[in-house]
Amino acid sequence: MTSALHPKRDKLIDTMKRSKILYKFPAALAVACIVIAAAGAAYNALSLRHYRDVAGIPGQLYDVNGYSMHLYCTGQGTPAIVLSAGLGDDFTTWAKVQPELSKVTRVCSYDRAGFGWSQSRPGGQDANAIAVQLHQLVSAAGVQRPFVLMGHSISGIYLRSYAAHYPNDLAGLVFVDGATPLQDDRVPRELVAIQDQQRKEMPWQELLMTLGWYRIKGMCTEVDPGFEGYSRWILADSCVPSQIGAVENELDSERTSGAETLHAGPFGSLPILIFSRDSKVLPSNWPPEVAKANALVWTQMQEEAKGLSDRSRRIVAKGSDHYVHVDRADLVNKEVAAFIAHIRNNQFPLEENHTTIEE
Repeated sequence: MTSALHPKRDKLIDTMKRSKILYKFPAALAVACIVIAAAGAAYNALSLRHYRDVAGIPGQLYDVNGYSMHLYCTGQGTPAIVLSAGLGDDFTTWAKVQPELSKVTRVCSYDRAGFGWSQSRPGGQDANAIAVQLHQLVSAAGVQRPFVLMGHSISGIYLRSYAAHYPNDLAGLVFVDGATPLQDDRVPRELVAIQDQQRKEMPWQELLMTLGWYRIKGMCTEVDPGFEGYSRWILADSCVPSQIGAVENELDSERTSGAETLHAGPFGSLPILIFSRDSKVLPSNWPPEVAKANALVWTQMQEEAKGLSDRSRRIVAKGSDHYVHVDRADLVNKEVAAFIAHIRNNQFPLEENHTTIEE
């Protein structure tokens, strides 16, 4: 019989065929998404392997309690300077500083656990744990002591812990817009809320990084002006998904770190140099009223840091945001070189003690 004699049957058959197609479509879409995701992840992983092969290991890796830690040393002289980066940064953050200061003395930058070329390790990364790891690293590397310990941002807390536990290791401290213990209890509540929201987005950032989305967008091959000399290392350490976890690990330990260092110091006559951002330069990614309120609190905390020593001095870097060693590398290089000379000659002008200048 012809199909025209059975219109209901034919309609049923057509419906069944369409249903099968629609049933297969979600499965096909899922398979396509999996393939694309796998391809993106492979692209990111293979790119990182390529850039690491090209870059090689900068400096040396040392065994520290069963985990490798990275140290990059240049220059000669004493006291040496040991550089500790801010949260989420590796040793390349000092690209505008280390080459210049290496003309004055020996300079060693290092990567904390999970960043750069240093291996991740289990357990909390609080200030005391980080101080112990650094102490073991400089011992393994044979860095001559006493040295000057210089740190940016969150490393300001880690410097305090190191000075409290290993005072004989130190010839001086240099804070580069350093964080202070339990500062979240003092900064504007609105800023804490913004930072909490940013933390909630970190797992998504890690996922997108793993899937190669940032690399496809060209965000993993950017080298800022002034960092060209470190470009091969920057490319080899950009868009590494595991480093998001390392950031979270330090943030999870931030309150513990603050409690550990809240009463650290004062450190007698240990020479201390403090660089602070320009309070008139407000972060563009915060509401203006929040940025202004935070600038007032931050300035007060920076002033209080002078109380860590009888020999302290604070310099406000004109035109600089939080990354003073990037925005005003000229100032940092000049003043740290002078700081090293003062330590070598044991000459600290009394009129400069506990002063604050803007330069």
